[in-house]
This record gives sequence, C-alpha cells and structure tokens, in this order.
Amino acid sequence: MSRAATEGKLSLNVRATLLAIVLLVVGLGIWEGVNHSPLMGGNEALSEYEQLLAGDDERASVPPPSEIAARAWQELSNPFYDAGPNDKGIGIQLGYSLYRVLSGYLLAALVAIPIGFLIGMSPLAYKALNPFIQVLRPISPLAWMPLALFIIRDSEASAIFVIFICSIWPMLLNTAFGVAGVRNDWVNVARTHELTSLQTAFKVILPAAAPTILTGMRISIGIAWLVIVAAEMLVGGTGIGYYVWNEWNNLDLTSVIFSILMIGVVGMLLDMSLAYIARFVTYAE
Repeated sequence: MSRAATEGKLSLNVRATLLAIVLLVVGLGIWEGVNHSPLMGGNEALSEYEQLLAGDDERASVPPPSEIAARAWQELSNPFYDAGPNDKGIGIQLGYSLYRVLSGYLLAALVAIPIGFLIGMSPLAYKALNPFIQVLRPISPLAWMPLALFIIRDSEASAIFVIFICSIWPMLLNTAFGVAGVRNDWVNVARTHELTSLQTAFKVILPAAAPTILTGMRISIGIAWLVIVAAEMLVGGTGIGYYVWNEWNNLDLTSVIFSILMIGVVGMLLDMSLAYIARFVTYAE
C-alpha cells in the first residue's frame, strides 16, 4: 500500500471516529435533555421513576444517561463481589456467560470444521448429509432447551448444549463452502507431489479455505452470544441473561440498561477478536 493510500485510510478512520463521537454525544445529550425537560416533568419524571422502583406508581421515564453512568461506575468499581445467589457482580455474571459460550462454541468448532471439510471435499457426503442439515439448521436453538433439560437434567450443561447447536451451522456451512471453493489446480499440484489426502487437506485446502472458515466462526460467536442471554433468562441462576431478568424483576431499569450495554460491549469485543484473527490469516497468505 502506498504512502498516499495509507494516509488516506488513516484520515478516513480519524474522520469516522470523530463523527461517531459527535453522534454519541448528541444522542446522549438529547436523551439527558428529554429526561429533564419541562415537557417530561423535569425532576418530577425522575421521582416517578423512583416511585416505580418502590412499587407505588406505574408511570416512569427511562433513566437518563447520567444515572446509567453512575450505576456503571458503581458496578464496575467492584465487578466481582459475591453477596449470595441473587447478588453477584457484573464481572462474575459475564464470566459465567463467557464460560458457557466458549465451551459450546469450541465444541461446535471441533465437530463443524471436520464435517465441513468432509462435505466440501466429497460430493457423496454433501448429498447424504444435506437433508439433515436443512432440517436441523432452521430450528431455533431455544427450542432445544426443554429437551436438553429433560435429557441432560443440568441447566449448565443444557445451556452449553444450546450454544453448541446454534454455533455449529455457520461454521459447518462456511467450512464446506470454503473447502469446495479451493481451486482444482492447487489440489492437482498436490497430487503431482504425491501428497496424501490428509497432507493435501492441511497443507493446501486448509490455508486456502481459512478466511471463509473464520468468517463462519465470526458469525457463530455473535449468534452464540445472542442466544446465551435468552437461554440464561430461561434457566436462571447465573449469567448476564439472568442478571438482566433479575434486575427487571427488581424494577431496576437503570441496571437493566447498564447490563444491556455490557452485553453489547462484550459482543463487540468477541467479534473484534475473531475479525483480527481473520485479518491476520488473510495477510499471512
């Protein structure tokens, strides 16, 4: 990349960052202003919100950004406290969720990538397995939860199973697509060098298909993080999904919005991690 192109890209990134900051500040300013405007009742709206938390009134405004920021500071200053089953810090709750997501996700990768290779390299395997894939893939992951709870009889393992189910399909299909799309010339060159099928898979097909495989893994991690929140709302106990539902039952809208933002931030970090690995693999080629 030339120096001019590099400088142009940096300039675009700087301008995009500044625009994002401006939009954020304007949006938060409007949100804060609406909560304190005379039309919304000013401090009276806030008192109505406090009354809702006490169970005395059903009317309330959404808490302003200043309250959410104060709650975020309070929660993040001591994220790993443990005051009992229904009172754990946001760090502990996110830790439970990440453990479940990564466990199910890695199990899905161990199954999906080899099967995807098989489907991509063998037309016979594709025709034999495709009907099963097309039937199972559209099923909502949460629809498996009652069956998992009945068979496994453990909420933790059932949540991991649901993550496994929702993560497997994007990885499997992208792996099959990437493997099938490898140029025949490269495979023929491997054959002329008398490479075995296993050597061809690891030395030729895997490097060529890696960007597509990682795209499927990136899609899967996003879906897994979405599903774990809903799964934890169903099974309860621990996790960020349970945290959201528990705070809603406590009528603490400030904590609900804070936890929603934390879900978004963690999801963004997971996606950025896979995107960085994908770029690294692409540049390595």
